[in-house]
Amino acid sequence: MKKILPYIVLAVAVIGISILFLSESGKSGNAQVSIGESDKFSKEDINEAVASVKRKFLSFKGCELTEIWYTEEESNKIAEDYLKYGKGSGKNIDPGNVIGLVSNFDVDSSGGDGSLEPNSTYTEWNWILIRDGKPNKWRVDDWGY
Repeated sequence: MKKILPYIVLAVAVIGISILFLSESGKSGNAQVSIGESDKFSKEDINEAVASVKRKFLSFKGCELTEIWYTEEESNKIAEDYLKYGKGSGKNIDPGNVIGLVSNFDVDSSGGDGSLEPNSTYTEWNWILIRDGKPNKWRVDDWGY
């Protein structure tokens, strides 16, 4: 029994830490996803971008992603602003490798990491994703209003 006790204590600690981590992580699994028609990107491209945002959103502690969507018009505007005025300016990034998504999410009483308004809903939050070329994966490069 003495040999088993340290393993039991370790297992309980790991489970406790996992529950704590999961309860503080952002939630994105149940978000409503809406994908409009696109001449610029395939459905697969857009779905991969959505999946990248959902993975990134897990770091938004105390938040729940409720909706995420793509429309060509909004994406083009987000990409244009990113390339002209944002992190993409002066970097010679191909506009075909920039996609913009929009989302809504709720923040609990913790205020996320302290930078978000507690007990609030953020609407039309932009996500800018880039990739190094068509076969490469999307990565979230910027977000916000």
